[in-house]
Amino acid sequence: MLAPKALLDALSDHASRLFNGDTPLPRNEFEAQFKILLQSAFSKLDLVSREEFDSQMAVLARTRARLEALEAKVAALENSETGESRD
Repeated sequence: MLAPKALLDALSDHASRLFNGDTPLPRNEFEAQFKILLQSAFSKLDLVSREEFDSQMAVLARTRARLEALEAKVAALENSETGESRD
């Protein structure tokens, strides 16, 4: 994976070649070339879709809830054990 600065520099170089070509590209061809350029740049980044992000957030919330429940059970067991040993 390229560093963000290197990626932006490469993207800038490619874009300037599109703008400064010997013959100007028609708008639709330029847009197609630029879209390909952006897709290439984004594919080099470690990005996830919004759907995947939301899915992982839900997993994290469930995991956190289970952890808190287990911590409460352990604390209750420790308290009950401490109370029994005093008797």
